[in-house]
Amino acid sequence: MPRTRPFVQVDVFATTPYSGNPVAVVLDGADLSDEQMQRLARWTNLSETTFILPPTVPEADYRLRIFTPGGELPFAGHPTLGSARAWLDGGGAPRHAGHLVQECAAGLVTVRRSQDTLSFAAPPRVRTGELDDDHLKRIVAAFGITRERVVAHQWVDNGPGWAVLRLATAEEVLALEPDLTLIPDAMVGAIGPWPEGSEYAFELRTFAPGIGVPEDPACGSMNAAVGQWLTSTGAAPSAYRVSQGARVGRAARIEVGADRDGTVWVSGATVVCMRGTVTL
Repeated sequence: MPRTRPFVQVDVFATTPYSGNPVAVVLDGADLSDEQMQRLARWTNLSETTFILPPTVPEADYRLRIFTPGGELPFAGHPTLGSARAWLDGGGAPRHAGHLVQECAAGLVTVRRSQDTLSFAAPPRVRTGELDDDHLKRIVAAFGITRERVVAHQWVDNGPGWAVLRLATAEEVLALEPDLTLIPDAMVGAIGPWPEGSEYAFELRTFAPGIGVPEDPACGSMNAAVGQWLTSTGAAPSAYRVSQGARVGRAARIEVGADRDGTVWVSGATVVCMRGTVTL
């Protein structure tokens, strides 16, 4: 029998109200089937819809399942922060002082709490290294640019399957008009630097036609994996700020920082903007 379940929508990485990337969170996902979860994710039509469940391991505070309109993800960044905010605001009590632990298909993810800010620790990348020539050619063609404009390229896959191209400037990233019909299964991004002294260090855009999301307004998982790549190679400082979402009418701000041990943290604002119930 369907029943009423608490439901919230959280704006993540927002600089002003409703300028970030929303995530829909069902606070009680117990006994829902895969099909029910996927049906709701298609209906909300957001980048991700999540379901909070009891943990299956003692180290975790809760278990999270993450769905896009096209399928389930093992990990995603902005849903991690948004779901943590929803769980805390719903009365969740972390087992650990100063942080909580999320269980998901990619493993255990630590989320730090510092005043009103939440940060997640970037999970390990499952694939790294430069893209193969055929894959790179397909992306370059879809982006409508020449190979010479690609400064660097890399697999930055921490679960969803991301690949990224680094371009020379943020303006080049914003100018992209990708033809996603040429890469219908791709999970790909582009990043480029703003001039020194700007409010932001980089502009990032994320395209995920492979999971039914043409362009993501703000992508935590890609920022996490790109942060691991850039900070480990010296292409970015140990702490920097990213802007994302301008081409889809958003103004997201993502903070990326690396600890001395190399752990990369991704931070951003999280605001509950809708509260209610859903019948499932």
